[in-house]
Amino acid sequence: MSRPVLLVIAHGSRDPRHAATVHAVVERVRSLRRGLRVETGFLDFNVPSVHGVLESLAAEGVRDVVALPLLLTRAFHAKADIPAVLREAPARLRIRQADVLGPSPLLLSALERRLYEAGLTPADKSSTGVVLASAGSTDPEAIAVIADIAREWWHTGWCAVRPAFASASLPRTEDAVQELRALGCERVAVAPYVLAPGFLPDRIARGAAGADVLAGVLGPAPEVARVLLERYDGARRPALTALGA
Repeated sequence: MSRPVLLVIAHGSRDPRHAATVHAVVERVRSLRRGLRVETGFLDFNVPSVHGVLESLAAEGVRDVVALPLLLTRAFHAKADIPAVLREAPARLRIRQADVLGPSPLLLSALERRLYEAGLTPADKSSTGVVLASAGSTDPEAIAVIADIAREWWHTGWCAVRPAFASASLPRTEDAVQELRALGCERVAVAPYVLAPGFLPDRIARGAAGADVLAGVLGPAPEVARVLLERYDGARRPALTALGA
């Protein structure tokens, strides 16, 4: 049985850094699993559109697709926008929507990778407070997930970990930085829990002005690519089980 095509669905942005980073993530996925066909579609602003990619795949005779939201939390885009687009796909396609990327222990490893690349070391953990800075959402489930991740990450040895949000929710990054200072952490680091540069990550960076360390976005970290492949495998597993594979 041929493997389903993996369609990575990104939000899209007017900021060209966003699409460039998405394509870098996809290239990392391809490098980890040679022979897997991976396509990219955008919900807005960039091309190709998700609908356009699905039309092209159907015209080629492709039957099976795993649609994977390039999203860290299960909020509006994963619950509403993406299912709506997939419902408009050509009828000949069998499409399974994979889970969003987070939460995952691999993403915590990617966050730490970025912090160490920014200058921290494992020896700094116990004296460093970390702001887990996400884009933000009006979805209570998504906000709760970020808070849970912050608590889980704190238990790995950091002085403290506080969630922060660039939009829709509070606290803001700068407020969380001040809170960690008040707690007495020797140094404060900001870890953007975002996949690609853009308007909201830039807001996080501005809010990190009072921190000692600002990590880069997750981008094409190898752990991110591994999560994508985990989600892909998870989405196609029911079909494999039904076939006795």
